[in-house]
Amino acid sequence: MNLRRTITTLGVVGALAGCDLPAPTAPDAVDESEVTLTDLNESRVRRDQARGRGLLDFGGGLMVEFDFRSIQKRSSLGARGHLRFEVVLGGELVEFRGRVTCMAVDETEGRAWIGGVVTRNNSTHPSFTTPVHEVGKDIWFRVLDTGKGSDEPDRSTFVGFEGGGGIITSEEYCQSQIWPDDNARTQPQSQGKIVVKG
Repeated sequence: MNLRRTITTLGVVGALAGCDLPAPTAPDAVDESEVTLTDLNESRVRRDQARGRGLLDFGGGLMVEFDFRSIQKRSSLGARGHLRFEVVLGGELVEFRGRVTCMAVDETEGRAWIGGVVTRNNSTHPSFTTPVHEVGKDIWFRVLDTGKGSDEPDRSTFVGFEGGGGIITSEEYCQSQIWPDDNARTQPQSQGKIVVKG
């Protein structure tokens, strides 16, 4: 086994695993909520929206596939939508699906913070099969829309879980709107597009 590859993989696990949980859980103990085209096209009510799909480049050939969509009425505290993140680490699958429950948007900066609950954990990697990764547990991430025509790629973090960065719940994550300098812990999107609208 290549030592450099092993060290790189362990470093990536550390970077990805802002937390830990038990083996794959029963699918869809919590239903996933899809946002429909009607939801997105309704213009009577002001809404915050964020959506994206593609690959995140973590370097060293490691690509994370992701897909999400979130929508929230400006007058509402809750959000609706879905999320999915998937990657293979050291031959083991890391895959989470979730239902969006909250979001915050900074349209001026192109930023969105999205939180929800795990609806499916198909992971086989031991770092992602611990109690904090179980179905029904909170999950979150943040994204950057660099804007139409920008030379800079859109960006996203990997998903975080209870205890990561001192955050306990998705609601707390959305309200905190943490954004470290220099887009720290976000990765560039190599394929696809992220759109944030307020």
